[in-house]
Amino acid sequence: IVTKLCLLLGGFSIFWADDGLDTGPLLLQKQTELDVNETVESLYNRFLFPEGIKGMAEAVDLIANGKAPREVQSEEGASYEPMLNKKESSMVKIDELNGQQLHNFIRGCDKVPGAWITLEEQPIKLYGSQRWTKDIPNGLEIPVIGATRPAVVHSEGLLLFGTDGQAVNVTKLGLESGKMIPASNYGQDAVGSDIGELSAAEQAVIDQIRTIWQSILNIEIEELTDFFKSGAGSMDVTRLVEEIKELEGFANVELINEDVYMATTFDEFTKLVVVKSRGGSGGPQLVFTPVQLNVNKRDISFANQLFINNQFIDSSNPQRVLKTVNPNDESIICEVQSATKEDVDKAVNAANDAFSGGEWAVMNARDRGKLMFRLADLMEQHKEELATIESIDSGAVYTLAIKTHIGMSIDTWRYFAGWCDKIQGATIPINNARPNRNLSFTKKEPIGVCGIITPWNYPLMMVSWKMAACLAAGNTVVLKPAQVSPLTALKLAELSVYAGFPPGVINILPGTGSVCGQAIADHPLVRKLGFTGSTPIGQTIMKSCAESNMKRVSLELGGKSPLIIFNDADLDRAVRNAMSGVFFNKGENCIAAGRLFVEESIHDEFVRRVVEETKKIKIGDPLDRSTSHGPQNHRAHLEKLVEYADIGVKEGAKLVYGGKQVDRPGLYFWPTIFTHVTDSMYIAIEESFGPIMIISSFPNGDVDEVLRRANATEFGLASGVFTRDISRALYVTEKINAGTCFVNCYNKTDVAAPFGGFKQSGFGKDLGQEALNEYLKTKTITIEY
Repeated sequence: IVTKLCLLLGGFSIFWADDGLDTGPLLLQKQTELDVNETVESLYNRFLFPEGIKGMAEAVDLIANGKAPREVQSEEGASYEPMLNKKESSMVKIDELNGQQLHNFIRGCDKVPGAWITLEEQPIKLYGSQRWTKDIPNGLEIPVIGATRPAVVHSEGLLLFGTDGQAVNVTKLGLESGKMIPASNYGQDAVGSDIGELSAAEQAVIDQIRTIWQSILNIEIEELTDFFKSGAGSMDVTRLVEEIKELEGFANVELINEDVYMATTFDEFTKLVVVKSRGGSGGPQLVFTPVQLNVNKRDISFANQLFINNQFIDSSNPQRVLKTVNPNDESIICEVQSATKEDVDKAVNAANDAFSGGEWAVMNARDRGKLMFRLADLMEQHKEELATIESIDSGAVYTLAIKTHIGMSIDTWRYFAGWCDKIQGATIPINNARPNRNLSFTKKEPIGVCGIITPWNYPLMMVSWKMAACLAAGNTVVLKPAQVSPLTALKLAELSVYAGFPPGVINILPGTGSVCGQAIADHPLVRKLGFTGSTPIGQTIMKSCAESNMKRVSLELGGKSPLIIFNDADLDRAVRNAMSGVFFNKGENCIAAGRLFVEESIHDEFVRRVVEETKKIKIGDPLDRSTSHGPQNHRAHLEKLVEYADIGVKEGAKLVYGGKQVDRPGLYFWPTIFTHVTDSMYIAIEESFGPIMIISSFPNGDVDEVLRRANATEFGLASGVFTRDISRALYVTEKINAGTCFVNCYNKTDVAAPFGGFKQSGFGKDLGQEALNEYLKTKTITIEY
């Protein structure tokens, strides 16, 4: 069989024997069109082998029937190239080949004998060549002997450049040891180099794998025993993989033959098996220089760069940085790279590629869920580290961060992971087109690339609320975390790689709202935007979404949530919950009870108790386990709270407690209580987003009047009522105009309960099954038969 490769056609010839190897008269020829990235191996599997067998049978029949032609082969265009069995013959002369020639040479040697180049003075074989037509990504530059331009290691492989500057991407590399690695791993450590403590079950599996290796190689197996150097061949690879799949619990582990070539020593291979059994991918670890600190009696680390296509990279304008400040003492934690419009475009294109043609696009829904569960498990393992980062970055009290900021984030990922394989449409009974019949059904499909912009009060939780639903639905995401508190979002990005999320699925861009946020809202490839923040910014975003490409938008905006307390309420519970409703997370809470309406007959006693209990609140370092009230998130917000309290005093409200900055270092504001607040006052209308309790009274028994006052606001996020009268409670829940109404409790949110507001508090839902609808589109299909 003779193989002929050219740009468009390839095939084989069957010829009559003569004194030469392949110079006899032609008997039969077959050809096929070649794909631009075809290799000898793919051509063999797809065409040469099956059609060659058929061709031989056809040739024999032609001879048997006396119809076999003898066409003398032409000498025109003939080339008598040497066999590639000498190493120098398969060396890539990279200084002589343009991009197309480089691509042809590499794929012509794939997989035998393997074209090779010298990287960092080491001969490296090249496999899986593809022409590269996209922008050149940022990555690790590697010198290539003989080349005028270094190679670039990136998330999809290794780029080489021809003499014309055109790039070729190779996906796998062969090392001198015989080990094959993903090209994207070159110069990087494989995931699993530190896989943590093994369970008893995992150790038992490793012992069983050792027995399998011994039976194949007939030697004692050490940690550094190399499978191939010990004499194993390709059939042994298949045997190893299939025997491992027979182990209990491993039938569904996605182990393939190529894994053996990529992890050739016993230690590497068993670690890879463990990672895959845990739901990981065995892919590369991130290569970046983390910020490392010792805080809260523990070592913590996090990235301070942009996260695009599973890599941490600098901004296209690396001098553009954000300074992250610890609100406890206003010290600088670190500088974080700030995304430009160009960076947003790069991230959106990466997300679009992942959605339309990457591994994510073809992944089973249940496998998406596995990745999300794996990410939640990693968040659980790093829970204390995440809570510590959240505390120093946002001022969250550590104990609250553990329980709510991080704890509810983990719960959210697990909740939506469970939804991945339960998203489904319905069959619709429509009128039939007689005499034929019709079947009509709906499909729920992901939207595409989704932009997400999150606030600074719950940095990780707000990211999780939106991103988990977005990914469960099958979308990809470009997220801008809060400018002043981006660090836990960047830690989440790091963990997502270790969990096995494919490149481009998650992209996280710290930056300013005016540049990065606006670019996301304006980008034509972003089809949905989810935003949590202030109402004025929400209005700007909604306008941008309409003008750019009519992208869908969901908005969770400001609030001035009313809390109504009737005189038959359990007063101890009402005081306790009212304080939590206002002071929870130092008042930086979107559903904070922005205004309390207390029935006249209990007003004075309620105020007395609230002041008494507020004085007991311990203010201090958020990392101190006994602290219950930490610093405000950033200085600009603290100054707004001081101004807000001053306006209240000037308008005639009675300042009962607090109202100023605490006399200590850091961004601390006293829990504050105002009474005698009338409906027209600024503090009765506008949200403080801080620990400021606004108390108004209402006449005994006047339910409809207090409801009118409670609804006389442009906000409608949350509300609450305290009463022992169930009929009155239900009446209030029916008449109150807010997305959530708490009865005899407050702040009782749950990942399974939809969350979102009315009026200028926005629209759309986070959490619960309804949140999935924000990131899905419904397609109707009608068939006639």
